[in-house]
Amino acid sequence: MYKFLFFLLITAVSFGQTNTYQISFENAAHHEATVNATFPNIKSHTLKVEMSRSSPGRYAVHEFAKNVYNLKATNGKGEELTTSRPDPYSWEISDHDGTVNISYTLFANHGDGTYSQVDNTHAHLNIPATFIFSKTLEHRPIEVTIDIPANSNWKVATQLKELSATKYAAPDLYYFMDSPMEISDFDLRSFNIDGQDIRFALHHPGTKQEFDEYFEKVKKIVEQQKLIFGELPKYDFGNYTFLACYMPNVTGDGMEHRNSTILTDVESLAEGGMKGNIGTVSHEYFHSWNVERIRPADLEPFDFTKANMSGSLWFAEGFTSYYTNLVLTRAKIISPEDYIKSLNGTFNYVWNSPAHKYFNPIEMSYQAPFVDAATSVDAVNRENTFISYYSYGSILGLALDLKLRENNLNLDDFMKLMWITYGKPEVAYTIKDIQTTLAKYAGQEFADEFFSNYIYKSEMPKYADLLKTVGLKLEQLKESAYFGASVKEDDNKLIISSNPKNESPAYKAFLSEGDEIKAANDSIISSKKAWSELLKSKKSGDKLQLVIVRNRQEQKTEVTLEEDPAYTISIDAKADKKAVKMRETWLKSK
Repeated sequence: MYKFLFFLLITAVSFGQTNTYQISFENAAHHEATVNATFPNIKSHTLKVEMSRSSPGRYAVHEFAKNVYNLKATNGKGEELTTSRPDPYSWEISDHDGTVNISYTLFANHGDGTYSQVDNTHAHLNIPATFIFSKTLEHRPIEVTIDIPANSNWKVATQLKELSATKYAAPDLYYFMDSPMEISDFDLRSFNIDGQDIRFALHHPGTKQEFDEYFEKVKKIVEQQKLIFGELPKYDFGNYTFLACYMPNVTGDGMEHRNSTILTDVESLAEGGMKGNIGTVSHEYFHSWNVERIRPADLEPFDFTKANMSGSLWFAEGFTSYYTNLVLTRAKIISPEDYIKSLNGTFNYVWNSPAHKYFNPIEMSYQAPFVDAATSVDAVNRENTFISYYSYGSILGLALDLKLRENNLNLDDFMKLMWITYGKPEVAYTIKDIQTTLAKYAGQEFADEFFSNYIYKSEMPKYADLLKTVGLKLEQLKESAYFGASVKEDDNKLIISSNPKNESPAYKAFLSEGDEIKAANDSIISSKKAWSELLKSKKSGDKLQLVIVRNRQEQKTEVTLEEDPAYTISIDAKADKKAVKMRETWLKSK
């Protein structure tokens, strides 16, 4: 897509068709930045500019215009122009002289993979949340200049083309929008693999020794993922950049981009981040193949004016999630035992959800605009109607990998075929294309059976049999009593904190989120600990006589506890040698 990048830049500059931006941080202490934009050679009578409503890698609407104010427009002579607002996201400027200069103040105080944050520690910039644009000029190249605060020691990390230490270029609007920046006094490490540089810019309060230890893990992840696909993507300008900010003022997140990724977390490396943050590194880097280049057709082109929906997120996000911890295991960052143990939470979340009766994995993917950092003020019933496409796809990826291995095949080679067919030539795929590629790799009958039962429907694969082939066992112990709703402590009160699961004991007793459990079997209950101990003392079939408070009125109800439906995946000590060998092959480095 960008092979003619330099030609485009040089040609456009020579004809004065480059849009330029400048950003400064004089009021960083109050989370404000000043942005100046210049749009030259405007041929239309009216120029419409707007703030994005979505961000690459996110699927919900985000109203970035709400943080823009003090906007002014002038012509090429510096004369002020009148602006009007046709909608909440846009400004229209007329009667210009062919040049429109715009200045505005941006408030930014949410450091994550979608929004921007400006303070005395850094300028963490996601482009859609920061810079105004004109859709009519989306094919023009862009240059952006960063005014580094005096005496700050700040520098710039980004995937954009570096023109100088403070000036960067993009071939068009889409590339610009997809290119976040971390501007701070970060540390930098890099290593070269097959002629390309993998860079890691880390803004953190830790030591160089901690960073060195962490970066060794990063290198192992890169090397293991390259082995899956057979090669690295060809990164623009010959490098890939991790933009990591592990600071107490940010919000935990990870967000992939074409040649970079954002990693944010409040945990420093010394405070748990060494172990807790490395999974996000694995997940987001896998995206440089799967989703950035092995790209769903329904995300092309990405529309910055609305929510973007794809039915392929079970594959794009879910299969990436499957590989997240598998890669860490192969890189010997976590042990095989810890990896097996980590499967349990996701497995139970997926297969004990009532949501299968409503949506298959494709339709779960369609829910992304409502759940992917989306906000709403009304109550929803996600406990019963939604399974994260990350988790659902991850557990289906496990099933497909083990099912392929029964036939002396594996998911690694299937992903490599998807890379060769769609990723490397950058040809967007459809869901049908995934099925066709699986048929090419494993046979038509195999592909049709998998898609018919588990993608177009919501059936559960035969995990007990599949896990047995790699020396694992799947059990439902059914020893604990099951209630069916979460609880929380609030001001010495025990409150039901989730919608009860459909057909669970709490559901059948007509309990609801927000109910206070005041007493059980004539004993006052006011803590989660007391509630947990009560359930541990019970078994399936036991009854609880509850006193609840709803709408300030006391009520009595009876709950009949049932068998705990939770599954346990564990290593089978009695597995035969063939199964143990299969497990070792599955989990070891390629």
